Amino acid sequence: MKPVRVGICGLGTVGGGTFNVLTRNADDITRRAGRPIVIEQVAYRTPNPECDLTGIDTTADIFEVASNPNVDVVVELIGGYDVARELVLAAIENGKHVVTANKALIAVHGNEIFAAAHEKGVIVAFEAAVAGGIPVIKSLREGLGANRIEWVAGIINGTGNYILTHMRDDGRAFEDVLAEAQALGYAEADPTFDVEGIDAAHKLTILASIAYGVPLQFEKAYTEGISRVTAEDVEQADNLGYVIKHLGISKRTEQGLELRVHPTLIPKERLLANVHGVKNAIAVMGDAVGPTLYYGAGAGAEPTASAVVADLLDVARDIATDHHYRVPYLAFSGISEDVSQLPIMPMEEITTAYYLRLLAVDRPGVLARVATILSEQGISIEALIQKEATEGELVPIILLTHRTPEKSMNEAIRQIESMSDVAGPVTRIRVESLDEQE
Repeated sequence: MKPVRVGICGLGTVGGGTFNVLTRNADDITRRAGRPIVIEQVAYRTPNPECDLTGIDTTADIFEVASNPNVDVVVELIGGYDVARELVLAAIENGKHVVTANKALIAVHGNEIFAAAHEKGVIVAFEAAVAGGIPVIKSLREGLGANRIEWVAGIINGTGNYILTHMRDDGRAFEDVLAEAQALGYAEADPTFDVEGIDAAHKLTILASIAYGVPLQFEKAYTEGISRVTAEDVEQADNLGYVIKHLGISKRTEQGLELRVHPTLIPKERLLANVHGVKNAIAVMGDAVGPTLYYGAGAGAEPTASAVVADLLDVARDIATDHHYRVPYLAFSGISEDVSQLPIMPMEEITTAYYLRLLAVDRPGVLARVATILSEQGISIEALIQKEATEGELVPIILLTHRTPEKSMNEAIRQIESMSDVAGPVTRIRVESLDEQE
């Protein structure tokens, strides 16, 4: 059959991996697609020594690929927001199908891009945008299509998981492990997107849209990083039977949809608690299937390329299909009235349990006052640890609460921090059981 001709834009880590997987596994890919998938053109600025471009048409202009009449599919692997958006919209306007690994692009501009693609009758595929090589997009969109999704919770940033893993295993400080992650190439020189949860929020926005059939709403996601988590918090969580993970969590409730990224205590026995290093994992609760878990490499050249090429296979199979019968980009053919009215809940309206750590003067009545403040806000204590202190030292007090609204906890923390016997800010980490009965 007529080959599908691909133009690759970007030859960095993922672009290079995609090029090499397509060339190395060409025979198997052809057999699976039913037709050859060939690289027609590659656009790049910096050469990749891992790629042999002999005989390949190359250019420094990505927009040349988008307008190349011989290219059927544009693979966008340049990253970022603005230029990537222009490239993808140009490709769509020229009748090209698009495959992208760009989670920021989809989370922020996806609604516009999918509308344009639908109008032109072309495909925009983005499996590699979430969790690298883990096929969670296809699983949510197709494999779990019979289910009403109740919640999605995942470790969807490998950098943060690497840092928290080594803080726990080695008893080291956040700054120390971050520096090691940067030296090993797991973290960027500016790690803000990873450690402050922005990268995870991009991915969670996409997962939630597919899970519940709502528009992409990245701007409404609550985002909190791990830079304030200390070795003391990690140790105390372990003493209480928990592990701290940086999770993206989305839940369907009667009040609306929760969409939040933050450090989270989860019980040691949960599968997510035992995902270590740079690996990713996403747990999904469906009303029919129950809990399912998707685990694997969430980044890297060839793991991500695996997802990019899988999308190319889907495009190759569907390229002669009437686009009205394709699987919709975000799983649902339309937005039903009941779903479209579900708001993204503000964080202060969300209810969770909490881990609190504060430093107080070793003086009678301090703990009683803290307990009174919590009680006045309707917050009950599940567990309490108070360490011994030598004369003149501040005493660490660790509390585990039952579930309570964020708004009540915010007010309690404000009052506790105003106490003259309490030093510094109160550390607050949310607690989730992620139990299949939730």
